[in-house]
Amino acid sequence: MKTKSHELVKIHKGFFVLFTGLSGAGKSTLAVGVERVLKQMNIHTFHLDGDILRQGLNKDLGFTSEDRKENIRRLAEIGKLFVDAGMITLASFIAPVEVDRENIKNTIGKENYIEIFVSTPISTCEERDIKGLYKRARKGEIPNFTGIGSPYEKPNTPNFIIDTTGDKIEDSIEKICTFLLTIIK
Repeated sequence: MKTKSHELVKIHKGFFVLFTGLSGAGKSTLAVGVERVLKQMNIHTFHLDGDILRQGLNKDLGFTSEDRKENIRRLAEIGKLFVDAGMITLASFIAPVEVDRENIKNTIGKENYIEIFVSTPISTCEERDIKGLYKRARKGEIPNFTGIGSPYEKPNTPNFIIDTTGDKIEDSIEKICTFLLTIIK
């Protein structure tokens, strides 16, 4: 039986958990909350946030379809490294194109990939628009903004779907953790 050396010292194997959905859906808030809960259980986690990667590693990329594809390709390669190291990697990325999400799954390995669709309606996302991005996109100031000038393709077969409009954030985090613990333990 072949076992990765990093996984020998961990209490669990590595997984990549993609939180996908529109801007303002609650992906990062959920991922940070899930990470907090899992760390309290001594589960080794790392959070990758799309905005943070675009400030560093991916700062050379724009929002054309080619740049978005490259952004997701780089995410998959980073995620694969973390999974190989035995980490539970929580990635909050819009990842608007189904084929790109499939490419992440294929790079990571289907057995180590979990997709959580944060299925929050665009109207709710616009109400939460603390950065003013939707307003700017509707004015034409941000071309190719996902949900306005660029489509978001809903996942075909996510492992878990959550809508953040009805529940308190802590309840949503608890639901996701309960689901994840059945897989990672």
